[in-house]
Amino acid sequence: MNAGLRRRYIADAAFRWAGLGAVVFSGLILVFLLGAMASNGIAGFQRSELKLTAPINGAILIDPARLAQPDPIGGLEAAGLPTLVDSAADRAFGPGGADLLAETAWREVGAQLIENPTLLGKETLELSLPASDDLANAQRGGGEPALRAVAQKLVAEKRLVRAFDSGFLVRSDATSPQSVGIWGALKGSMMTMLVTLLLAFPIGVLSALYLEEYAKHNRWTELIEISINNLAAVPSIIFGLLGLAVFLAAFPNLRSAPLIGGMTLALMTMPVIVISGRNAIKAVPPSIRDAALAMGASPVQVVFHHVLPLALPGILTGTIIGMARALGETAPLLMIGMRAFVASPPSDFTSPSSVLPVQIFLWSDEIDRGFIERTSAAIVVLLIFLLVMNGSAIYLRNRFEKRW
Repeated sequence: MNAGLRRRYIADAAFRWAGLGAVVFSGLILVFLLGAMASNGIAGFQRSELKLTAPINGAILIDPARLAQPDPIGGLEAAGLPTLVDSAADRAFGPGGADLLAETAWREVGAQLIENPTLLGKETLELSLPASDDLANAQRGGGEPALRAVAQKLVAEKRLVRAFDSGFLVRSDATSPQSVGIWGALKGSMMTMLVTLLLAFPIGVLSALYLEEYAKHNRWTELIEISINNLAAVPSIIFGLLGLAVFLAAFPNLRSAPLIGGMTLALMTMPVIVISGRNAIKAVPPSIRDAALAMGASPVQVVFHHVLPLALPGILTGTIIGMARALGETAPLLMIGMRAFVASPPSDFTSPSSVLPVQIFLWSDEIDRGFIERTSAAIVVLLIFLLVMNGSAIYLRNRFEKRW
């Protein structure tokens, strides 16, 4: 007997240490993943910038009235602002200095003038403008030897620096890694998730209520339950094919629109909401229903005044987790065409748009090292978005959870 007890204690201790080891190993993997993403993402939030001085009221006089026009950037371009910036670069860096700047550098100068018109009263303007893709690559150690020598010289003179790119969060996609931004894809993700929530949540919750509170348990409801459970396990690309065959066939002019993307993801999210909703409704004690009926409440009042409010925390938790899963999906959105190059944020739910997972996929396929860094930064933004959604689920669960 003593030998048997010792074996049981040893087995219990071994199982306990094995479980602790698994938890520690999982934690280390998570820390390594987050650390790798954070370290790579830091470079993605930076860009190479050139520092120079440009005359504002020098060779080209810019009329302040141009800034009040409907298209102030166009007015500044007509006034010769691109030429002004290029000539300032040639004076600062020698002949061919304008080639060291990104093609959109003058637009950033124009944006500063539009935001702060008082700068027009100055004789000169201290600027920090994006470098060209070739110069940025040379600063990282790539490109031609001659350009690398120029980059090293400018770095030594502290005229070529790596600076935090605040515009990365407010710009949209571009052909240059120095000019790209994540706002267009982030806004598209938000709009797509909003459509998904508005469609999937009410339909999923009402379906769960009907199946749990009103439907009779027979072969028909058993078939529905089995179908819902199977739909929750269907690969996401199948829903993309369904959206391609149904939604795009009905609305062919809305390819890559958040409305179509949201409807496609709603199909994928609805089974998850129905399953979590039914489990939350089942968790409500039958005594709540019996007490409400004994007080004279109708069956509808029992459901919507008592059962649903008590089950809502579990329903919201399952909904947000399902939405977080939908946020990271790429395959169904690729199937409905949300992989187009979109240079401006969507203005409404029917405008062409991209989403964060697809934007990450497209940037990761680029050869330029600058896009690889931007991909890491976009992954960090997506992880933060997911953490916010999962944190909201935890807060709602703890805020409204009832214990019996």
